[in-house]
Amino acid sequence: MNKKTPTKTHEQMLNEWQDDPEFQAAYDALETEYVLLRELLQARKEVGLTQAEVAERMGTKAPAVTRLETSLSGSRHSPTIATLKKYARAVGCRLEVHLIPEKAAKSNR
Repeated sequence: MNKKTPTKTHEQMLNEWQDDPEFQAAYDALETEYVLLRELLQARKEVGLTQAEVAERMGTKAPAVTRLETSLSGSRHSPTIATLKKYARAVGCRLEVHLIPEKAAKSNR
């Protein structure tokens, strides 16, 4: 099996794509999901838990945690607030949801 070495890194490709207005619009539309996904993964990493351990604490199975984490990286179903609360508790956090006026959100970018 002959594997080719990538000619560009993920970050290089992302930087190039960000010059494309269609890509940027699609990326911006998913920004909330990406931020939440990063926070979920970071919280799990900080407490040193596997998906299976988080699932056990949530009272579910590991594939459910996998689906939760991957659902945020695409346009699949959105998790419920109750599920996100369970995940947060499982990793020693609490869930907070905030509404930010559009003007403030745009100035923070």
